[in-house]
Amino acid sequence: MSKTSQKSFASSASHAPTRAFSSIGLIGRLESDKVVDSLRRLIRYLNDNGYHVLIEDRTATALPGHGQPEASRRMLGELCDLVIVVGGDGSLLGAARTLCRSGTPLLGVNRGRLGFLTDISPDELETRVGEVLAGAYEVEQRFLLDAVLYRNGVAVGNGEALNEVVVHPGKAVRMIEFELFIDGQFVYSQRSDGLIIATPTGSTAYALSGGGPIVQPKLDVVTLVPMFPHTLSSRPLVIDAASEIRIHIGETNHTYPHISCDGQTRAVAKPDDVLVVTRKPERIQLVHPIGHNFYEVLRSKLGWGHRLGD
Repeated sequence: MSKTSQKSFASSASHAPTRAFSSIGLIGRLESDKVVDSLRRLIRYLNDNGYHVLIEDRTATALPGHGQPEASRRMLGELCDLVIVVGGDGSLLGAARTLCRSGTPLLGVNRGRLGFLTDISPDELETRVGEVLAGAYEVEQRFLLDAVLYRNGVAVGNGEALNEVVVHPGKAVRMIEFELFIDGQFVYSQRSDGLIIATPTGSTAYALSGGGPIVQPKLDVVTLVPMFPHTLSSRPLVIDAASEIRIHIGETNHTYPHISCDGQTRAVAKPDDVLVVTRKPERIQLVHPIGHNFYEVLRSKLGWGHRLGD
């Protein structure tokens, strides 16, 4: 089945038993015996049921003798109808940043801690993966952010993020001075430990720890969360995801702020640099088993209380 027809089928969340995928790519978090165990179970299950399996080349180093063809992460996006990621949310974030260009759907098996994005439990691996492969699944689109750092009008660094772009002081314990512009309009000057620019996906990650709101994933918005601002009036700000966010690093800064995307430093800014953050045109396709419920995930992962009377 072509990717075009497969995506159309997926968007309807059909329960029909038609085989929705044929070529399956596997990516796993390295240095984890539990991940290796789940990957071997997946390979065995997929082979037994006649699927064509490809292993990401870095993942393959942890699976000696796996007997499957290998490919780079980028090539998995070109060759596979579905990529299954075994690990935590961080593993899926890394895969998403690469595979969003090809539009290849992603399915997560949770071998991490919280698992907001990797929602299949290892205890029900074969059952739930089998349901998805048979066509009983839902697809959810998530957008990513592009971040480009300019120095004297020339791009000197860039990155992309599914969760968040963060301006922070790095190892230094000093406040950062910057000005914030949204769609060319001046918003505020601020002295703080930095700024978190979060997607709805990232609203349950670093931004949540910083006091930001939890955002329903279907909303097309971005949240700006100040980090320890030097004023009591600074609060998180929710804006249209189509906005251009421009951060001008203060000329008198003694700190060289770091620009991180999903926790990975992509550039180090100098005074008078400008960071521009926009929404990427591509979106990732997250595959969930039928019945996926965002609020149930929140209750489970955040330890929220049961309904009265339960």
